[in-house]
Amino acid sequence: MEKNPELSLAWQFIENTGTHLFLTGKAWTGKTTFLRTLKQRSPKRMVVVAPTGIAAINAGGVTIHSFFQLPLSPFVPNTTFKSGQVHYRFSKEKQNIIRTMDLLVIDEISMVRADLLDAIDDVLRRYRDREKPFGGVQLLMIGDLQQLAPVVIDREWEMLKDYYDSPYFFSSSALKNTDYMTIELKTVYRQQDEYFLSLLNKVRTNNANATVLAELNKRYIPNFRPSKEQNYIRLTTHNHQAQRVNDRELSSLLAPAFRFTAEVSGNFPEYSFPTDNVLIIKEGAQIMFVKNDSSYEKRYYNGMIGEVVKVSENGIFVRNKADNHAFLLDKEEWTNSKYILNSTTKEITEQIEGTFKQYPIRLAWAITIHKSQGLTFEHAIIDAQNSFAHGQTYVALSRCKTLEGMVLDSPLRAEAIISDDKVDEFNRQSELNTPDDMELHKLEKTYALHLLHELFSFKAIEQAYNRMLRLLDEYFYKKYPDLLIDYKSLYTKLQQIIQVSVRFEEQYTRLLNESNDELTNEGVQERIHSAAIYFRDQLVDFVALYSKTQLVTDNKDVQKRAKERYLDLGDVLSFKSQILNYEGREDVLFSVSDYLKNKAKILLGLQEDDEKLTRKKKAKKEPKEKKPKVDTKKLTYEMFCQGMSIEEIAKERGFVASTIVGHLVPYIIEGSIDATQIISQAKIDAVNQFIKTHPEQAESLLAIKDNVNDNISYSDIKLAMAALGLSFHH
Repeated sequence: MEKNPELSLAWQFIENTGTHLFLTGKAWTGKTTFLRTLKQRSPKRMVVVAPTGIAAINAGGVTIHSFFQLPLSPFVPNTTFKSGQVHYRFSKEKQNIIRTMDLLVIDEISMVRADLLDAIDDVLRRYRDREKPFGGVQLLMIGDLQQLAPVVIDREWEMLKDYYDSPYFFSSSALKNTDYMTIELKTVYRQQDEYFLSLLNKVRTNNANATVLAELNKRYIPNFRPSKEQNYIRLTTHNHQAQRVNDRELSSLLAPAFRFTAEVSGNFPEYSFPTDNVLIIKEGAQIMFVKNDSSYEKRYYNGMIGEVVKVSENGIFVRNKADNHAFLLDKEEWTNSKYILNSTTKEITEQIEGTFKQYPIRLAWAITIHKSQGLTFEHAIIDAQNSFAHGQTYVALSRCKTLEGMVLDSPLRAEAIISDDKVDEFNRQSELNTPDDMELHKLEKTYALHLLHELFSFKAIEQAYNRMLRLLDEYFYKKYPDLLIDYKSLYTKLQQIIQVSVRFEEQYTRLLNESNDELTNEGVQERIHSAAIYFRDQLVDFVALYSKTQLVTDNKDVQKRAKERYLDLGDVLSFKSQILNYEGREDVLFSVSDYLKNKAKILLGLQEDDEKLTRKKKAKKEPKEKKPKVDTKKLTYEMFCQGMSIEEIAKERGFVASTIVGHLVPYIIEGSIDATQIISQAKIDAVNQFIKTHPEQAESLLAIKDNVNDNISYSDIKLAMAALGLSFHH
């Protein structure tokens, strides 16, 4: 990183600050290498996402939609989603990942729409800090805005245009509320064809004059027909152009053709078909996958090039061109949904109008330029005369490794090089937003203060402790009264600790601001060291109380909640105790890098401990004999005999009152309980009178409820009928 000043500056920003960064630059300036190195060396806990399957594979991450479980509908600010995937039902593991990550890397940011970035912000706020953009997590956005723009169809833009001035990521409402920096990488590392790169850069920056076009057009070869062995792929602007080439190449294969017709139901317009309605395939055909593999094997991804090695009426065998492993392909299903924005409720609803089921492949002797982003070819034929979108021509040309490996299907005209004014203006402003060493120094100090606040903050413990205290107070106050008293007593101490931590924050903030050498200052380090020991010792009583906390109830829902809150409290106490103990060691000096490394180590250790505990419990369950099942009705009866009311029993056991009544009915019928202890004789008489006059409805709770006085409940009727020795149904 030290050899390149821009890469070095970017590295320091990511490692030593919490500031968002947009890392840009033309092709081959080291963006991908930077990300790869960051993943290998950074102590920060990071998640890498990208807008498409191809980009995610190249970045070694996952797609944005899959990680954040987002729908494909537009995200309109101040609205709520109603489609099936937008309720953020994340697993405990996913929630922990989101809550503990330090850095979110978004690759190919140029293709990320503004509303998608705001959707990410919405999810992160839900599981992190609601008051901070992106929940307080640092963003690293990597990409080149001179490449392909985000895809937004007209009907979606009609929804979004009142909220965003452009579909580009930089128009995101959440991003506009943050301070982020831009670093442009300018050193090109692919030196074998510098002249070609200089021409590409002119196209990229919309400076392709007549001289540049003339040089590129030297690669125009009329009626160029390569041999199959040369492995040329044609890049076109439109789907129909690629289809024409693919049809021609397919017909040249001597193998028999097989037709596979898609299964289409409901409203699924032909222009939206993800692949051919009637797929015609031959052995030897070059194909591209158009969907990620939905099976657990993940054998292919959207955009991967492959070859048909065998085909029959029973199915298609394919292989990745990079290896010789062939596999039988299964059909995939797509849905066509309509998204409606309710102007009154501000809600978006998703209506599935139709489905399309077909083999997830298409012929790929030719592909569109849009599908080619992120791919590189030794030999390519470029057909860009009908370019219609920002960055399209530049992307097509830059897919080629060399000028000699590129052939133009038609002369390149100036009109084919399209640039968006919004992007040009953003780039001009970004140049003013490039950080210098002074800005870096200021942000490094801010980040150090942020981590110190994290180290000495007891907010997470307070939240977990309060949740446990509320559970005890609501469900276990009678069963564990002494434990509840202990928790309430220590709560006062917790508030005192928090007050001390707030005063200490004022001290270390002042010390850091007054010190020229910041964290390396001996006085600062001594205060951090002493405070870590002090706060660690203050937690001893909390750890001791936690260790003797064992909550048992026969109510499954309450038991589940008790287990979750118990584990949450244990995790935050263990983490805080371990991190404070580490920073309190005499041989440790607090630093950003060291703190993050140790923090990650502790968090991973806690996760492993939880997994071991889970496996241990499962292993123990197998040889153990089943415990005798608790007689829940008998337990309710015993509590009633101890003088507890139905309402008190219901609260203690976590049931509704009607369930408790149901438990007691058999004991009334057998005479162990006098019904008048629970229900008045007047209500029993009212039920009895109705049954005598309407014997045909004697067993119907509903009929009795509708005809007896308004003050009688279903529970009253059950009790009365039990007292009368009658059965009932609804």
